[in-house]
Amino acid sequence: MGKAMNKKLVTITVLAILPGLLFFACKKEEKPDQIELRVLNYFDVTTANTSDEIKRIWDRFEKDNPDIKIIREDLFNDPFHERIESYIGSGQLPDVIYAWPSGRSAALHTRRLLKDLGPLVERDKLASYYTPIALDPSQQASGYLGILPQGVTATNAFYINLEVLRDCGLEPAKSYDELKAQVPVLRAKGYETILMANESSWVMQSCLFSLVAGRFCGEDWEQKILSGKTSFTDPDFVAALGFVKAMYDDGVLSSNTLDTGYGDVVDQFTTNRGAYYIDGDWRVGAFITDKPTGKALISPERQNNILISVFPGIDGVVFNRSNSVVLSTGWAMSAAIEPGSAREEAAWKLVKWLAGREVLSIRVESGGVPTPSRTDIDFARLDLEPMQVRMANLYKEYNRATTVIDGAFDPSVFEPINNGLMAIGRGTQTPGEVAAAVQAAFDVWKTTQ
Repeated sequence: MGKAMNKKLVTITVLAILPGLLFFACKKEEKPDQIELRVLNYFDVTTANTSDEIKRIWDRFEKDNPDIKIIREDLFNDPFHERIESYIGSGQLPDVIYAWPSGRSAALHTRRLLKDLGPLVERDKLASYYTPIALDPSQQASGYLGILPQGVTATNAFYINLEVLRDCGLEPAKSYDELKAQVPVLRAKGYETILMANESSWVMQSCLFSLVAGRFCGEDWEQKILSGKTSFTDPDFVAALGFVKAMYDDGVLSSNTLDTGYGDVVDQFTTNRGAYYIDGDWRVGAFITDKPTGKALISPERQNNILISVFPGIDGVVFNRSNSVVLSTGWAMSAAIEPGSAREEAAWKLVKWLAGREVLSIRVESGGVPTPSRTDIDFARLDLEPMQVRMANLYKEYNRATTVIDGAFDPSVFEPINNGLMAIGRGTQTPGEVAAAVQAAFDVWKTTQ
């Protein structure tokens, strides 16, 4: 999920923290009694309300906590993950880190580089304010509470543009066969069928193929592979890969998606380049009104012409009406922070704030967290736009939740899947060849366990 920082959002200064590593932070007067916290933040400046978030969340915390100084680094997409790898290699993690429960943050968890937040949650009696899954250690790759999650993430959201469909005399497709039949009708009017940002290899795997694999392979399919009962070369997984090939062959997905960047696809959808758009539930935040400027990529009025569902039914699968769901991202503390220290208390105060009711309410309203982990948020008091309301009700569109691949497997296993899906789209590998390569990678990984 990387774009250049918009320098108009916040005045920044570059601070040399480690050789070869830079932190970006608001310039503030240093005080001798302050505790400095280094923070690595995942921040998409193309999303609405980003400047507002800085003021309402980060500046507010420092104003209320003058004894704590935040040195914040804002990065997005691949540059964020590359920076994490650099920090791991140097052995100098920031104090507070934005992280995934597994997948892209697997190394942080499996190497036990994150502090176990469970004792602090218990000490402060926070359990009653969060959903059970949010505080379930088994949902995180570490086996303990390495992050305090912001919510639960549905990685497949099927955005439907009624303006485009009506222009072609079409209704939203309820099945893949209907979707395929719409391709020539849409093409005749100059429209793509499905828009996706498949230039980044994680997008296809996370936002579509995880759902497809679940439908072809059944519930808990990943556990059967992990336990050795089945393999990636079994017919059902190969068939799931074959379905992706069929989408390209049928023209439902254009090969152009393989060269579409994650920031570019938003503009394509808002300017009616295609009838449908596949992304995660988090992407709704890109379209809504940016409150400081009053501008929206899709106005609230136009949002009434956008429906949000899950990918249509596929003939011959184990089940339909499913979605790929995972515990969402959250906030972690470096395990290197000394227990019982003033730095630990300061970092924990920041983590509680970032995953607390006030901030999550702000992030629900801004579109950053569609389904929050807190149970004490009053949705009736929030100012939500039509697309946000539809996204909040996405759970009604599916009745089964299956795994997200990069949340279930080690990077050495899911990266060959990511790359293989791109190779299938480009026609350089067959589904069978990709399956064999993934199984070989899995076998190697298994020997290290």
